[in-house]
Amino acid sequence: MTSPLYSHHFSIDNLPYGIASSPTHPTPQCATRLHNTIIFLSDLQSAGLFSSIPSLPPHIFSHSTLNPFASLPRTTQTQVRHVLQSALQSNPTPLFSDSSTSDITTVTMHLPVSIPSFTAKDYSCSLPHNQHAGLAILNNPTPPPAFFHFPIGYSGRASTIIISGEPITRPVGHFYDRTSPSKEVIFGPTRALDYELELGVVIGRSLPPGKGLNAQDAEEHIFGLVVVNDWSVYGLGSSGNEMKCNADDDDGDSCGIARDIQGLEMIPLGPLNGKNFATTISPWIVTLDALEPFKAQGPEPRVSLPSHLVDPGKASYDISVLVEVGGGEEEGKKTVLGRSNAKELFWSVRQMCAHLASTGCDLRTGDVLGTGTVSGEGEGEYGCLLEVTKGGKVAAKLEGGGEKLYLEDGDVVTLSAWAGEGVGFGECMGQVRPAREGWSRGGDNPIE
Repeated sequence: MTSPLYSHHFSIDNLPYGIASSPTHPTPQCATRLHNTIIFLSDLQSAGLFSSIPSLPPHIFSHSTLNPFASLPRTTQTQVRHVLQSALQSNPTPLFSDSSTSDITTVTMHLPVSIPSFTAKDYSCSLPHNQHAGLAILNNPTPPPAFFHFPIGYSGRASTIIISGEPITRPVGHFYDRTSPSKEVIFGPTRALDYELELGVVIGRSLPPGKGLNAQDAEEHIFGLVVVNDWSVYGLGSSGNEMKCNADDDDGDSCGIARDIQGLEMIPLGPLNGKNFATTISPWIVTLDALEPFKAQGPEPRVSLPSHLVDPGKASYDISVLVEVGGGEEEGKKTVLGRSNAKELFWSVRQMCAHLASTGCDLRTGDVLGTGTVSGEGEGEYGCLLEVTKGGKVAAKLEGGGEKLYLEDGDVVTLSAWAGEGVGFGECMGQVRPAREGWSRGGDNPIE
């Protein structure tokens, strides 16, 4: 069942889209949410509510994924939104009978789209995050050389994207054992599990291969946004001396922090198992129409940009984001470990789409593009524990007096995002479970 919290995120000005099922609607299907009421859209279409929209295919809302609806022109989606708002404002309307609605507490949410690829899993659009992470890992806050020229990122894995509420099993892998004088490479459960507070762009209309895209036209291909927790495994804390870059250290971890599974595999090809085990997304896709009143001016470019990345005007969104951690030893208590805002992202969601397509890469309906960790410049505006703990050197203080360097078994991480005036995303939540039984470093006990 789904929590009734965050009702205020879902006013008539929002009307997001998701895939839901309930005792009265046992088959997962398209739905929207008004406060704590889930409205099943197939029932409304069957009742003729959308008959004034000739471009809307029949039975479009009976699918178990939003992909068919998301692939329609944005003008059609906007018409559906307006019809819904008009009907909900009518009093009374027979179309919204008990048979077409369910209370949020009786509903199960499912992945909203079939995701062909989790593209640019760590797009890293936040300048403060790059500076904080660079300081923690390399003892150098200078962003990567490419940062101001285009949104940097890499492709991720779509098969392990899960819906909010599903548990996270602690991953196992290879990493340097910093508790050993020899710092040998061992295989075992990560000691450095971290969250990453992000937003995700869900692609609507597809873009054929080889066509390219200008940032100013990208909204025609964006269905909406979700909250993303891009779970990561970084590393154990290091002493101040270990943080100094040693050019003579050739163990692949030459500049300090033991970044655990991800750290060992970074050189020369970048992350694989350190980022492929789980990514959680929120269940409701908030449309760009709902976010239109919250558009904001983003940072100014630092260098001259190619024409496809030029994106003048209000291209960012004023979306407040929050991360809370509870459970574990402090069960029942939550600690806010970070607050930030998406308007601080150096690159806009439109520029993310345009850059990805610039090589001729296609965009497919349901693709998810992560923004990378959303962090601000000030203390308390960090989007991951790597930043909060200064690379594992300073423990985060918890409500109730506890401390934390990285996530422990039993911890519950809750991300949320809120634009304002009844337009929010709800929660993106996951609880950490112990590593699977049967893992082994090798020898006589095979991995199960």
